[in-house]
Amino acid sequence: MAAPAPAPAPPDREEIVFLDVETTTPPRRVLLEFGAVVVCSRRLVDVSSYATLVRPADLDAVPDPTARCNGITRDTVVAAPPFRDVADNVYDSLHGRVWAGHNIVDFDSVIIRDAFAEIGRPPPEPKGMIDTLPLLTHWFGPRAGDMKLASLANYFGLGKQRHRSLDDVKMNIDVVKNCATVLFLEESLRGVVPTPQNMLADATIRTQGTSDPATNRDYNELVGSHVEEMMIDTTKQMDARSSGGSSGFVELDDVSTESIEIKVVVLHRSILRRIFHHKGAKLQLSCPGLEVRWVSTQFQPNLSIVVDIPDNLSKVLEFCDNLAQSESPEARSNSTWKPIIKRYGNATTRPTVRLKIAMTIVNGNTAMYSTQICQKDCNGVIPKLASRKVDAAELESLQGNKVDAFFSLEIYDYKAKAGILLVAKRLDVHFLRDQA
Repeated sequence: MAAPAPAPAPPDREEIVFLDVETTTPPRRVLLEFGAVVVCSRRLVDVSSYATLVRPADLDAVPDPTARCNGITRDTVVAAPPFRDVADNVYDSLHGRVWAGHNIVDFDSVIIRDAFAEIGRPPPEPKGMIDTLPLLTHWFGPRAGDMKLASLANYFGLGKQRHRSLDDVKMNIDVVKNCATVLFLEESLRGVVPTPQNMLADATIRTQGTSDPATNRDYNELVGSHVEEMMIDTTKQMDARSSGGSSGFVELDDVSTESIEIKVVVLHRSILRRIFHHKGAKLQLSCPGLEVRWVSTQFQPNLSIVVDIPDNLSKVLEFCDNLAQSESPEARSNSTWKPIIKRYGNATTRPTVRLKIAMTIVNGNTAMYSTQICQKDCNGVIPKLASRKVDAAELESLQGNKVDAFFSLEIYDYKAKAGILLVAKRLDVHFLRDQA
């Protein structure tokens, strides 16, 4: 007979619990270790911790120690308690709290639910879930490589990942703190400070077990207050990424090339990044009525559109191109500089540029696109957001249409090629009223 489920956790558990599990190797995943650290949701300081080895029902499922890198062997777990004996402690650590972890949605939470199912007990339910893999992939980008926890720890000089639950949990917390610090300083130097609202906008943060709007709102407020406590209160400064409009983007008539300069931003571990500035702020352009000449979806996951540009935009971009090429170290490297403006056919054709669709890579092979596509009618009103995230089929429908583009200018030097990428943050697509 199955043991009765523990009493529900009190509703006011506002802490965040970072967790990690260790398992046997595929094809069968068997729980070998559980570790969790409960932290204050406002200051990320430790409140309590719990860790335990778990003896699987089938010890033959534990492979030869040479097949594992975490030091967990049959001899290690033979004297450990079975999961049934530690289930109450695991349940109490997790139930009713916000869960956090690296790849927690697709891995750790699944292992925990399976373990409870095997002993015939309902699993603990999270108040919400923060998966730091897609969260940091989206905000921290590819600078740390494949975005595995070991790669992130190596990037910040935190030592080698041990692949033991409690050690990995603590490493994950340190990685989150380091990433938050770098992003805060980077954005501050750009003149834009992240806010809780835009940090949470595209994160993989889920409220599970309920569709109650009030519960979702309470959870969002909880995590939002936690993020806010970690950052300086700058609510008067709005990030253009969360504005949903043209805030932070300069119209061409307001651009003065004499005011464009390249500033050097020092990131973590002395990594340098060069950013275009215009009158003290990062240069991001707003350009109406660009005709989409063609759409490039052939080399997925890289998506882009080629647009015709007017003379005033051409002059600004040519100035930026020359400035970046002459003043950046890329100009003194062995990389081939790729001009930002191209003309197809004879010299009298209208100049074109390629607008890249903003993208990050999740789990090494899955693309997550964040360029917004809106629809705009003939009266200039934007009646609806067509999509918050681009897909290839939707992008192909843009060909032949005109778009109002909001994009940033990013200097790059990659694989012996250097130049400027125009990264589309938002595209407002023109359409006739009878097509709406």
